[in-house]
Amino acid sequence: MFDKLKQLNELRKMRSQAMGLQKELDQIIETYENRGVKVKVTGSQKVDYIEIDGEERSDIKDAINEAMKRVQKEAAKKMLEMGGGLSGLLGKMGQ
Repeated sequence: MFDKLKQLNELRKMRSQAMGLQKELDQIIETYENRGVKVKVTGSQKVDYIEIDGEERSDIKDAINEAMKRVQKEAAKKMLEMGGGLSGLLGKMGQ
């Protein structure tokens, strides 16, 4: 029983750390501009803003973000299929 409580506590710590990291990544913003196209992307790989020839294009931004969310979800599924995702990989690295 104590092992289960210890594991639960560790999971809570990891979740808290992940949420903290997510906030830090959201604070990183990179802006690129070329030939009338301006794009702002966060460190968490979310498109924050797209402007084309002076016109904000939230439709394109939303489409890209939705596509990224879907592909990340599929990638996570594949990682889980390959032996438990990152936890499996990290566990093998320590051996």
